[in-house]
Amino acid sequence: MKVRTGIEISSQSDIGCLRQNNEDSFGYWEPEDDAQFARKGRLAVVADGMGGYEGGQEASRLAVETLLAVYRDYAGDDPQAGLIEALQAAHEQIRNYSFAHPELRGMGTTCTAAAIVRNGERDALYYVHVGDSRLYLIRDGRITRVTHDHSYVGRLVEAGMITAEEAEHHPQRNILTAALGTNPELTMDTPEHAQPLFPEDVLLICTDGLWGLVADAEILAAVENKSAEQAGRELIALARERGGPDNITVEILRLR
Repeated sequence: MKVRTGIEISSQSDIGCLRQNNEDSFGYWEPEDDAQFARKGRLAVVADGMGGYEGGQEASRLAVETLLAVYRDYAGDDPQAGLIEALQAAHEQIRNYSFAHPELRGMGTTCTAAAIVRNGERDALYYVHVGDSRLYLIRDGRITRVTHDHSYVGRLVEAGMITAEEAEHHPQRNILTAALGTNPELTMDTPEHAQPLFPEDVLLICTDGLWGLVADAEILAAVENKSAEQAGRELIALARERGGPDNITVEILRLR
C-alpha cells in the first residue's frame, strides 16, 4: 500500500513470551484518491481481543476490518462522525458473529482508532476509543495520554480512590468496563473537537501488553531521536525483557 509523504509509520505486533497465539490486530489505511484523502486523511487502528483462543483473535480481526471498511465507505464530510459510525458497525458485527458462533459467546475486543485529516493549514486528530488500548501524543519532549482506560482501576483513579501510579500495578487492572461486542450498548470515547497537530508530533497507539510493562517516560525516550520502526522494535524488546506475559502491539505515526 502506498503511503503519501508527510508521515513516517510503523506497525508492529509480537506474540509476547507466554501466549500461544496473538489476539491483537492492527491496520492502517489512506485513500489513493486525492479528493477522498482530503476528506478522510489517514486512519490507524489497534484492537486487543479477548474471549479465549479463537474468540479474541476473531473479535480483534473483525473490529479492525469492519472499522477500516466502514470508514473507507463513509459518504459524509465529518471524519469524527465517520469514525463513530465505523466503531458502532464493528461492535454490531462482533455481536452478530458471536450469536452465529455460540462457542465464541463472550468474545470482545478493545479498539482505538485515530484519523489524521488536513484541516485548513494543518493536520488534525480525530479518534474513537473503547477499552484499555491507549493513544498517546508525543510533542516537544512530552508524552500525553489522549484516551482514558475503560477499566475497573480507571474508575478508581477517576474517583480519587487510588493514584495513577497505583493503578499501573493494581492486581485488577485488566478488568474492562467497556469493550466492543460484549454488552448490547456500546460505550465509547470521542473528542468534542478535533485536536490540532504539528510537524514532528508523534501519535502512538498500543495495547496493554506494552503500556502494562513500559512506563510513559520510557515510551517517550524510545520514540525520541529514532525512526518509528526502530522505536517500535525497542519498545517491544523492552516489554519482552520484562516477561512479555501478553501480546504486544504498537503503531507509531510521526508527522513530517
